Amino acid sequence: MSQTELPDEPIVIDDESHLDDVVAEYDVVLVDFYADWCGPCQMLEPVVEALASETDAAVAKVDVDRLQGLAATYGVRGVPTLVLFADGEQAEQHVGAKPADQLRSMIENYT
Repeated sequence: MSQTELPDEPIVIDDESHLDDVVAEYDVVLVDFYADWCGPCQMLEPVVEALASETDAAVAKVDVDRLQGLAATYGVRGVPTLVLFADGEQAEQHVGAKPADQLRSMIENYT
């Protein structure tokens, strides 16, 4: 599969069409729906940053306070919510902070 070179840090999503573009551009995308005030989101941030540089997935971050409509589109009711896209389709969705090894193996299932 040909794809654009993966970024080694999370992509900050500006709007709904930006997320669509990122999902279309990369084979596997892990999207972190987060909020600045969320403690578990802050704990997850270094994990998400490491996954961006260590795995064969693009990692994107969506601020749910700034992009409430986008969060609603994906049924985000709690943060952090992690949504995994594979080949342009939503494959998995998990609420709450997950350990790095669990997220890494989830990504590897699709790469």
